[in-house]
Amino acid sequence: MSQSKIKTIIVDDEPLARAGLRIRLEKFDDVEVVVECQNGLDAVSMISQHRPDLVFLDIQMPGLNGFQVINKLKELKQPIPMIIFVTAYDSYAIKAFDVHALDYLLKPADDERLSTAISKVREYFSTQNQDEQSRKLVNLVAELTGDDCEEILRKLANGEAVETNPYPDVLAIKDGSEVTRVNVADIQWIDAAGDYMCVHALDGMHIMRKTMKELEQELNPQLFVRVHRSAIANIRYVKKLVSHISGEYHLILSNDTELKVSRSHRDKVKAAMKM
Repeated sequence: MSQSKIKTIIVDDEPLARAGLRIRLEKFDDVEVVVECQNGLDAVSMISQHRPDLVFLDIQMPGLNGFQVINKLKELKQPIPMIIFVTAYDSYAIKAFDVHALDYLLKPADDERLSTAISKVREYFSTQNQDEQSRKLVNLVAELTGDDCEEILRKLANGEAVETNPYPDVLAIKDGSEVTRVNVADIQWIDAAGDYMCVHALDGMHIMRKTMKELEQELNPQLFVRVHRSAIANIRYVKKLVSHISGEYHLILSNDTELKVSRSHRDKVKAAMKM
């Protein structure tokens, strides 16, 4: 590494995401962005050509994803620079450690989190102690998974997946070039509108393109219960279950939203409410 500059490459298929990160990096006098790449293939080529010290690498990209970029560099016997993975998905954060990433950022990256990541990069280059850095990463993963360090090392060495909580704390909802992170705990209910899901949260409604079945599998079944074919409710926001003379049941949420409970889901809803 140059004594004064950390030579850096930004890799992301979204132009606005690249621009936003580049602007944020301008405040760091010792970080020099030498090139930007819009896909994994370009990244492999530019990393081989420029030999950067640091790469901000998006994981979800068409063609080669972020992990495949690392594997391709290894195949080509190219030096692997320090990697900070950039992702909209919490589940990818743990997987980043499989290729010894220094750190990761969740989109959209905030200034404080970025400053912390750059500080870690500086510390790494000042000590050049890769073994110690790897040990810190292993310890962090152990804290997140509950496994001991030796078990994590064994899994990494054998290429096994490091398991984490299967139910995310945050839903990353993509709308064009923007990604909104919605706290799962803030979601009150979800209903279907054609090919889209309307996610009703405390901060308003968000639209995401996903099937009801896919979304149901991502959410903790102890908190989220399917009430009928096109709706899921967060049981924490249910105020009461009302039965009508017609035999129909309705859930009343804390904000007075009323959701019909279908006959096929009635027993599951009652069980969720401990009735």
